[in-house]
Amino acid sequence: MKAGKRDVASNDTRIHTSNRTSRGPGQILHWNFFIGGHLSASVPVRLVERTAAGQLVWMETGTPMWRTALPFGTTHLRDIAPHERPAEGYPVVADRWPMGNALFYQPTGAAHSVLWLFGRRQKFRGWYVNLERRVHHGDDIDIADHELDINVTPDRTWQWKDEQSFADKTGHPAYWTAEEAVAIRTEGDTVARLAEAGTFPFDGSWCDFRPPSAWTTPPRPPNPPRSLL
Repeated sequence: MKAGKRDVASNDTRIHTSNRTSRGPGQILHWNFFIGGHLSASVPVRLVERTAAGQLVWMETGTPMWRTALPFGTTHLRDIAPHERPAEGYPVVADRWPMGNALFYQPTGAAHSVLWLFGRRQKFRGWYVNLERRVHHGDDIDIADHELDINVTPDRTWQWKDEQSFADKTGHPAYWTAEEAVAIRTEGDTVARLAEAGTFPFDGSWCDFRPPSAWTTPPRPPNPPRSLL
C-alpha cells in the first residue's frame, strides 16, 4: 500500500490486533454497517492488502449479504428515529449488495474510510469518503456510520454529502454530541485537504484495480453476530 499523509484519528477508533487472523489477500471479512447503534447491512468482502498503515478490502456488486428487514414503506434505517426501533434491533433478511463494485481503504486508527467506486467494465467513477467509527473483531469490521460523507470526483473536486441529516442527528444520544460533531467534520476536512493536494489515497493509485480472476463472489455468511452496537 502506498503510504500517504497520516490522517487525524478519532479516539474512539481502534483495532483489536489480538483478534486479527494471519491469513492474507483473498481472506473473507465481514463489513457490518450500523446506523444509530442498529445493524443496517452485513456484507462479506475480500482482503486485498494489509499493512501497518491500514487495509484495503474489495466489495463486489451482487454479493450475497444480510440487510435489516425494515417496516413497510421505509426505505432506509437512517430515516427511523432510534426511539421507534425495536430495543433488540430489527431482524435481517437475505439479499444481495445492490451498489457497484468498490475498493475500501481503511486507515489504521482513523475515523474514516475512502472508497474507490467503479462502474461498468470496472471504470473508475470517483472516490467516496465515509466518516465512521470502525472497530475490528477478528473477521468482523463493525462500522458506526457518522452520516456526514464526502464525494470526490476523478478530477478531485469534492463536496459534502448529507450535511442536513448530520446536523439533525447531532445531539441525539444514539448518535454524537455537538463536540463529537466538530471532531467528525474536522476529520472530513482533513481528508478533503488530501484530495485537494492529490495525496494518497487520491493520487491516482489503485484506480485501475482489478480483483484476481481466481476470486469468486463470497458466500453469504451466517447470521451477523450482533444486531446492536
